[in-house]
Amino acid sequence: MTIAGSDSGGGAGIQADMRTFALLGLHGCVAVTAVTVQNSLGVSGFQEIAPETVSAQIRTVADDIGIGAAKTGMLASAPIIDAVVAQCTDSGIGRDTSTPLVVDPVCASMHGNQLLADSALDTLRDKLFPLATVVTPNLDEVRLITGVDVVDTDSQRDAAKALFDLGPAWALVKGGHLRSSDHSPDLLYDGAEFIELNHERIDTTHDHGAGDTLAAAITCALAHGYSVPDAVAFAKEWVTRGLAAAYPLGAGHGPVNPLWRVGPNR
Repeated sequence: MTIAGSDSGGGAGIQADMRTFALLGLHGCVAVTAVTVQNSLGVSGFQEIAPETVSAQIRTVADDIGIGAAKTGMLASAPIIDAVVAQCTDSGIGRDTSTPLVVDPVCASMHGNQLLADSALDTLRDKLFPLATVVTPNLDEVRLITGVDVVDTDSQRDAAKALFDLGPAWALVKGGHLRSSDHSPDLLYDGAEFIELNHERIDTTHDHGAGDTLAAAITCALAHGYSVPDAVAFAKEWVTRGLAAAYPLGAGHGPVNPLWRVGPNR
């Protein structure tokens, strides 16, 4: 299940999640948290879904179909986060359960448009992170959540420790925005061990939905029974290939393309 916002441009949000779910052999279910008004140039507005409706979407699916793994994306506000936390707890979703939860703490779009109310940051840190199997912030989100500005390997480790201290079982600090590196260095931490994942940096401006796609691929791998380190390594490879196959769309940033797997050059 993806618990996230809808992207009218089709590049990120639940649209990116559902593409990845299907391509990785899983039936995807949805709890929509917000409807955004956006295209390749940015987000011009969004409408939150009522928290009780978000909660009901999760509960209804869990009670009937069942959920093998879940991820969160755009949650928009503290009341929605509270509703998600309460319903995931009631439905047995999260760390230390049989249904892992991947938390992608979406705070702003790639264009800098705010997607999470300032008042919701404390709720995200204090209530949702302790429920997470793994959290997957980018460097801008890391800075908002922990106050750590990642500029090199040492500060990336500091950020991973700060994230882990907020309660998730694993913290992933993505390095795609670390432009000082020739590669894209991600760092995974479980409180005892640092696992470094390095891939080539793909030279493209068409990277819309990269974070959503990565988190969705981690969720799929966990649903298929992978360990967290193996799931993250798989997802890193998946999104790197998607970036290599990304395409232009509109006048701005085109989307990561998970369709490389079914295209003529797969």
